[in-house]
Parts: sequence; structure tokens; C-alpha cells
Amino acid sequence: MSEPTASTSPWPGRARVAALWSARVALALVGALVAVLLFAKVSAPIGPFDATLSFRPASGGAEVAVPPLGSLAVDAYDGPLRLDISLESVDQARAQALANDPVRLAGVVDRVTENLQSAVVRLVWVTVLVALAGAALTSWAVLRRRREPLIAVGITAALLAGTGGLGAATWRPEALSQPTYTGLLVNANSLIGSAQDLVARFDAYRASLEDLVANVGTLYATLSALPTPSNTGDSVVLLHVSDIHLNPAGFDLVRQVAEKFDVDGILDTGDITDWGSEPENRLITSVGDLDVPYVYIRGNHDSATTAGILAAQPNVTVLDDSAVTVAGIRVVGTPDPRFTPDKSTGDDDAGADVLERSGEELADYTRTLAEDPAIALVHDPEQAPPLDGLVPLVLAGHTHDRQVEELEDGTLLMVQGSTGGAGLRALEGEYPEPLTCTVLYLDPETGALQAYDDITLGGLGATQVTVERTLVAADPSASGAGSPAGGVELPADGGTAGPLLPADEPLVPTSPPG
Repeated sequence: MSEPTASTSPWPGRARVAALWSARVALALVGALVAVLLFAKVSAPIGPFDATLSFRPASGGAEVAVPPLGSLAVDAYDGPLRLDISLESVDQARAQALANDPVRLAGVVDRVTENLQSAVVRLVWVTVLVALAGAALTSWAVLRRRREPLIAVGITAALLAGTGGLGAATWRPEALSQPTYTGLLVNANSLIGSAQDLVARFDAYRASLEDLVANVGTLYATLSALPTPSNTGDSVVLLHVSDIHLNPAGFDLVRQVAEKFDVDGILDTGDITDWGSEPENRLITSVGDLDVPYVYIRGNHDSATTAGILAAQPNVTVLDDSAVTVAGIRVVGTPDPRFTPDKSTGDDDAGADVLERSGEELADYTRTLAEDPAIALVHDPEQAPPLDGLVPLVLAGHTHDRQVEELEDGTLLMVQGSTGGAGLRALEGEYPEPLTCTVLYLDPETGALQAYDDITLGGLGATQVTVERTLVAADPSASGAGSPAGGVELPADGGTAGPLLPADEPLVPTSPPG
């Protein structure tokens, strides 16, 4: 009787081999992923920003985080890894250089593209090396065999090659113009439109900046032809600006007008930024370099942080139901009670009663002063009615539409346009928003308004510059708010301005109201 023979089935051996290779793949994958998450990051400059780039497990695409505004995501490719870009901070030196020289905007898109490409290439190499090292170390630490690290490196290299191939095969460049926004950035599309329109308009805008700045310089050479605002020639000169909305050309205009008109102070009725965010706030400190007092109230686009950073500048006074004296002229002011970029507060839906209450609070404060103010600053004209008859002159902004009107009880309300051409809003819409500011001449004894110069610079694609002086009657109720004294206008080619127009001859307007 023969003895039974041992089973020769190959399945147990194959199962052991399959289990071993499954363990190898799992260990390589886990080691590579952990290493990438911990160590595969690069820091790089992208334009004026200092950014951090990394890959994270996700379903492909790219996400750009812009704290604290939110983020934007682009479904540009498929794969197991997503490219994460976090804009950590703004380099003040690079941002200041860009803000002080608007012509440098001509190459900013190309520089950002080059910076980003270089950073991504560097990140890919770092990620590959870190992943291979992580897989090899994990396999050796667990399996303790000499050849396991080499096998893990091979497995990881194959996985990375597959990931790269899938990304290249599914690359969708058209998705770059259709990002998905989160946080406060959900409003970006409504403000600046599509990426294609923005690029086209930005090219036209940056091409006009050099001519615009040159024309401003030519304008000052003609100002001596304007009549003096008073018989004695003794006036306090203040510059009214509003709604700069972070436009570098707007900041440059403020600086040039302040210097050339030799102003005694600057009055800013708000919206110096668009979102009141930390990256924006790093750019507004340039007002601290001005050699004159700068009086500011917060607009509905400015955050409390914005106001705090401005208040820290040596020449800036932030008014919040408070008063300040500039060159002998008493000024009171109150901020806009809203902060509309934060949609969670419902400020966009706040009615006129909120604004009127704000004006009433400033009026109550004004009545407590021993010395009557000559000027009140509000952001929204809806805040002005409670001040009617209490303050002779109220300055406002917000509407981006320059207007001058006399209220029922004799107070003159002057609403500024947009000193920044409404910022990025200039890149959206058919009509180019002009850049505007007004130079005020006041009696040093009484604070009464004697005259004002309305300065207008052409907006997107335009280079025309005009200035119009209006003389204000000593008794506004007798002859209205004022009468034109004449003006000068520079043609679009930057040539010499024509002669001063007589008072009874109409000025040629730069453009219809913005």
C-alpha cells in the first residue's frame, strides 16, 4: 500500500507572492505620500507675492488660496494630486516698486507667469525626490531587506510617471479662464468680469498710463493762467480725494497734485481699498510718505484693519466721530457704518436709515464742539442731510459720480468721483471711468470755501487731462454754489493746452458723468 503524496498546488506560493507585492506597493505608496505631505513644499516669489506651493491628494486641478479673501480653484487636469498655491504675504519692496511706477505694470503678467512656471518645475523635482526617498525608507524600515528600497523606488517611479501622464493627457488650458471662487472672492467675477475681458482691457489700460502721467506734468505748466481764488491770494489749500480703490495711478495722482499745488492737507472720504484685506493694506502705507497731513474716514470697502494701518502712519489722522484741525481749518468726520465686502453681515441690504443715523451721530458730536467745524467728511452722500445747516461744507464719495449741490439749509455738498478710476472696475464695462480729485481753497480766517479746482484724467484708453476752476460766492444763497472761472484742457496727444476760456464760455467736458 503506497503512502499519499504531498499536494503540488501552486496557489499558496502565488498568494504569498501577491501578498508580498501588495505590501510593497502599499508601503511605497504610504511612504511616498507621507513624505510628500511633510516635506514637498517650495517657497517662491510670484510677482509681488511670497507664495508656498505643494501637491495634495485630491482629484487634480489647482487651487490658489488668497487669505483672508478666500480661494479660487481651476479644474485644469485630472489625477490623484492637486497643485496648491498659497499667497502668504506681499513683499513690500516689490509691491511698492510696482505702485510707484505704473509703467512697470506692462510686464507684470509676464513676470508672474515666469515666476509661477519656475516654481512649479522646482516643486515637481522636489516632490519626485521626496516621494522616492520616502518610499525607499519606509520599505526598508518595515521589510528589512536590502533590495526592498530599490523595488519601492521602482514602484513609486511608475506611479509618478502614471500621474504625470494622466495630468498631461487631460490638460485643459481653457479652464484657467473659468475659476471657481470661494469666500469673499465669490464677488470677483461681478467686479472684473471674465479673464479674457480683463486681459484685453488691462493691456489697453497699461498702455495709456505712461501718456497719462506725462500729461499731468504738462497740465501743471498751464495753471498760472487760472485766476486766483481770492483778492489777497491768501488761502488754505486742501485736496479732496475719494474711492482710490487701490489703483497705483490714483496714488500717483494724489502725490503729484499734493506736491505741485502745494496743498496744506489731504482729505480722503474713503474706499482707499477694495476689500480691506491684509495684502491690500500693505500697499496703502505709501500715504505715510506724503509730506502733508492726511485726514481719512473709512469707506464701505475699507476694513477696521485698513483704518488701523493708516492711523499708524505719522501724518495720517483717522476720523471716527471725531475732529482734527488742518492748517487752521476744523474738520469733523465719521466712517461709513457698513463693510460691504463681508456678505455675511448683510451690509449690502442696509437701508438709508443706517446711513442717516450715522450722519445724526456726527451731527450730535459736532454740536458738542466749542469751535464750529468748517468741513465734515462722510463717505456716502446719504449721511450728509443731518449735517445740513450745521456745517458749511460736507465732502463725500461712494457714488463715483462727481456732483456739487446746495442742501435746503445752505450746506454745500461736494461728492467726489473716483480718484482711482474705481480701481479694477475701470477694467469692466464699456465706459472708461475717469480719475478725479478736487483742490479746495478756503479762507484761513473763517474756513469758508473760496474756490475749487476740479481735476479730471481720462480713464481706460484715454489720456486727456482737464482742470476747471469754480469761484464760490461769499453768500451761496444769493448766487448759487459758484460760477465757472475758466479752465484748461490738454489734448490726448499731450500737447500744449490752449488759452484760458472766458467765464461765459462753456468748457469742453472730458467725458460724460461716471
